[in-house]
Amino acid sequence: MARPRKSAAHSKIGRKVEKTDLTTARKLGKWRDHPVILGLGKVAELADQPPLYSICAAVAIAGLARRDGRLFRTGIRMLAAEWLATKAKGAIKHRVDRTRPHVPINGGRYRMEKGHDHAPELNSFPSGHTAGAVAVARAYASEYPEHWKTAALLAGFAGAIQIPRCAHFVSDVGAGALIGLTAGSLVARP
Repeated sequence: MARPRKSAAHSKIGRKVEKTDLTTARKLGKWRDHPVILGLGKVAELADQPPLYSICAAVAIAGLARRDGRLFRTGIRMLAAEWLATKAKGAIKHRVDRTRPHVPINGGRYRMEKGHDHAPELNSFPSGHTAGAVAVARAYASEYPEHWKTAALLAGFAGAIQIPRCAHFVSDVGAGALIGLTAGSLVARP
């Protein structure tokens, strides 16, 4: 049986997204060595897996120590959301080889293709920082809906700063946000 071809519209949309991603990366990438971007990037590293797992665990432990069931549940939901987001992003990341933005900006070759390369410079899609931050924010906000705006703002920051840092393209961040929203919603309080 013949494999179905991608529609011309799908290929055209994909090329347009990639072109927009590359253009945006080149424009914003000029700022990647600015002290403000470097500083904000260090703060955003809290959305990387080890620190985010630690934060989630600390919330659960604080709930236990304070005998606060709501806070404990929140930490457990946050841990579960981060775990799901990490598994989902990992499953995709290891099936797609996409050059990180800094590579073409520095004169290297851009590529996005089906693959399995684990080299950091080819693991741009999707953004794990964004997936984790959004998942945890969604899980947190389900227990503390009065703080949903702050949680969303912090998660948005963790994703958005990846673009001028040249760590991810806009579509990487968008895909990470969708993964995070899905993972966080799966464990959110009904």
